[in-house]
Amino acid sequence: MQVGPQQPSPPNEADGPDAPKPETEEKHNWSLTVFKMAEAALTTFASVAILGLVGYSYTRYYKYNVLEKMEHAFAPGDPVLEMAATAKRGTATMGERVLSEEEMRQEHWVLRDEQTTIDSIVSGKAKGQYYLLVGEKGTGKSSMLIDAMAKIDGEGCAMFDAHADPEIFRIRLGKALDFEFHEDNIGALFSIRGPRDASALLDVERAFNKLEKVALKRRNKLGKPLIIIVNSMHLLRDDDEGRDLLELLQQRSEQWAASNLATVIFNSDDYWIYERLKQYATRMSVIPILDLNKPKALSALANYRQKFYGEKLPRKDDILAQVYDKVGGRLSYLGRVAKSSDMLKTADDICRMEKTWFLNKCWILGEEMDDDVMDQQKYASAAMVLAKALVDLEKEMGSPYDPEKGHILPQMPLHKARQVMTRADFIQSYDAINVFTIDSNAMVRADSVPMMNAFREVCAEEGFDEFLQATLDRISGIESLGRTRELTIKDLWDGGKYTVKTTDARGRETGGLTFQVAEKEGEDGKEA
Repeated sequence: MQVGPQQPSPPNEADGPDAPKPETEEKHNWSLTVFKMAEAALTTFASVAILGLVGYSYTRYYKYNVLEKMEHAFAPGDPVLEMAATAKRGTATMGERVLSEEEMRQEHWVLRDEQTTIDSIVSGKAKGQYYLLVGEKGTGKSSMLIDAMAKIDGEGCAMFDAHADPEIFRIRLGKALDFEFHEDNIGALFSIRGPRDASALLDVERAFNKLEKVALKRRNKLGKPLIIIVNSMHLLRDDDEGRDLLELLQQRSEQWAASNLATVIFNSDDYWIYERLKQYATRMSVIPILDLNKPKALSALANYRQKFYGEKLPRKDDILAQVYDKVGGRLSYLGRVAKSSDMLKTADDICRMEKTWFLNKCWILGEEMDDDVMDQQKYASAAMVLAKALVDLEKEMGSPYDPEKGHILPQMPLHKARQVMTRADFIQSYDAINVFTIDSNAMVRADSVPMMNAFREVCAEEGFDEFLQATLDRISGIESLGRTRELTIKDLWDGGKYTVKTTDARGRETGGLTFQVAEKEGEDGKEA
């Protein structure tokens, strides 16, 4: 068998000019290719168009649904009212008797003069302004707002509590407005970067933009503004973030008040919120909420005891007068006393708690204090100096108690209080811890009647003035040591001496000192 390269086979004689050509030489069918390309392009275009249409439709639906949910947030009924009603319908008993449903539905047990004004604001009758409620903790500000909302079943109202953390503030605002800041958008499923990748302040601004659309629709339909209530504004921190948030809230409040879109109500226990808002306020109205005077406080106590305990106490009963003398007209204290079986004991407990709080925060340590606690003692001694000044001012007033109106607490202007303390930065923190209070007229006084009673008791203790002065002297001594520099000169024995000369800019001698060891005197009085 021969092995070698294969030779090409000779052409077959049967192959003629009409014989089929090989596949490699077959003519290409371009029309089929163009058809397939067009089909693929149309399929891709249709897919992209349908996907785009679905995405656009969902976006439009989502934006519409956002406004619908926000409108529903201002429909009758409000979570704040439901929570308040749940608290009032609890299983707690007053004495030995469970409250009836009729009694549970009754209005608040104390009707204040400011309630009519707040009812007018919350119902939308008062327009063109935004409001700041200022008063000490426990004067009934939040209760009046909730009562006003309950009278209209929360229609057109939204209420939430502020917080020091802007993120928590954002969440609470979103809950009150039923706005989720695009967090429920399904675009996140496709790894699309959403608007949530921003600061809390930007989210608040975005929520207000949506709120404006709802407010415009409501104004055109009903002619009434929305009501936005921000409770506990004093919880905002007095730092850059807190001031930026407060500035944003005030800007929106000014705009909405001017256009009658929304009425914003701020509720604060501390003065610094008013001091900050006042700088740029043009349409802000301040409503101070103070303690009840003596006739209203006695009437409220008598009505409560008669309604829930069956006790018919006359308005001028000695027990009621003694209770008022101890706790004053603060609603939180009156409510606690009215629910107690022994009102006088409860009133004494309140006074003791306030005194303990004052001493724990501001007690001084005297002359023996360590220098490491000087900063805290500066804070405490300034409070004691101001408390003593208020007690002395009360003595100068003669009779600080009016038999008809009740307690008249001594007060002084804010700038005068800072002068008395010799510090301008402490008074705001005293207001925050409820030791002193600053009202909307920039007057400083004790936070409450029990706190003023604590001031009197502390300042009346034997040796208090000397103890306070010793503390102040010790603080001054520590500060003096901190400012003093000690110069030690050595090697002055055997007649050695140092000469210190001073010269001016031109090198001319202007004076000098000489340090030299003095010779000792002998026993006979002569120099040794």
